[in-house]
Amino acid sequence: MAYLNECRFLNKAAGRLKMQFLRLSFLKLRGINAFAYIAFMLFSAHALAIEFNAIDTAKSKINFTSKLMGSTINGSFDQFGGVVNFNPDNPEKAKADIWIALASFNAGGDELRDEAQGKEWFNSKVFPRAQFVSEAIKKLGANKLEIKGKLTIKNKTLPLIMVADYQAQGKQMIFNGSFELMRLSYDLGAAAWADTKSVANEVPVKVHLVLNPK
Repeated sequence: MAYLNECRFLNKAAGRLKMQFLRLSFLKLRGINAFAYIAFMLFSAHALAIEFNAIDTAKSKINFTSKLMGSTINGSFDQFGGVVNFNPDNPEKAKADIWIALASFNAGGDELRDEAQGKEWFNSKVFPRAQFVSEAIKKLGANKLEIKGKLTIKNKTLPLIMVADYQAQGKQMIFNGSFELMRLSYDLGAAAWADTKSVANEVPVKVHLVLNPK
């Protein structure tokens, strides 16, 4: 009888140990799963928080349109660069500091391009670059921004507002912005060129930026 009681006691003890082992194994497994889940979420958050700050100048463009003697002239600036910091998860914290080489003005024929580099226009030997620096960005809607900043041309710095939309395309971020430049505000076109009947004061500008991730 004593022997049977001892066997029952040993069987119960073995059962308790087995249950305890299973419980510990389950908790350990839960811990591993929890750790894996947390790691996955952190990795996903990091992936979503990619910053774009390298301008792909080969794919980017800065174009403008001007009215000259009643005719429409389309042109571009072919050399530009700078720094842009953009996180699509927090677009209102974006920053932009972009320069444009004024000697890269490209519109019309050789005569017009040479005229644009003279003192009455860009005077690019004295003022080789224009520069835009953002100051405040406001979200207007889905993938649409209002960008306020300062544009400097010929050592004249004035406020500028640009409206832009953005979208991811593969591993790149694409920006398309536009604003209207008032050329006479920057002393572009002095003397006879100041006549807005000859050359319109308003110059629509379009900015197409392709950004690569950090």
